[in-house]
Amino acid sequence: MCHCLSLPGFGGTPEPPRPYTVGDYADEVLATMEREGVENAVFVGHSFGGRVVLEIAAKHPEKAVALALVDSAGLKPRRGVAYHARVAAHKLLRALGFGGLKGSSDYRVLSPVMKATFVKVVNYDQSPLLRDIRCPTAIFWGREDSDTPMYMAERFERGIADAHLFKLDGGHFAYLTDPSFFPVLHAFLRGVFFS
Repeated sequence: MCHCLSLPGFGGTPEPPRPYTVGDYADEVLATMEREGVENAVFVGHSFGGRVVLEIAAKHPEKAVALALVDSAGLKPRRGVAYHARVAAHKLLRALGFGGLKGSSDYRVLSPVMKATFVKVVNYDQSPLLRDIRCPTAIFWGREDSDTPMYMAERFERGIADAHLFKLDGGHFAYLTDPSFFPVLHAFLRGVFFS
């Protein structure tokens, strides 16, 4: 049985009643599992979904049989001088009463609840959780991913005890374009269940 969840504030799903944290999203998944009578599962998470399944695997290990992280978010990115200059300019403008810089086009179209959720989520570094993940973990990553660069995949592989990295041709959505993704995921899962 396979469940594909649309989380609050994503797709056509109504936004959460208040600004959510990654932990709140993990609780939504766990509540769905309980309603559906699912005791434990293999979790597959792409990008933000990777954040959510990381949270579950680290804090509720009895729920995670295995984990597949696909171009996952969750680690603090490397930031250059331009980023720090922009943050300083934003803070200075706010202090002077000008409201600061506007943020990305994605951020600007969000509702107030989702803007607050976005800030909570992107500022949450899950690096300390990696050592708590004990289930077999497959890491799938697009070689040309610019949203979550390859160095993040390598950090996940080093930080999770039983992790294996599989590089895909493509960018952040390489699982849609590289035909090796599904056969390798299938082989990983066969290894988990029949080893």
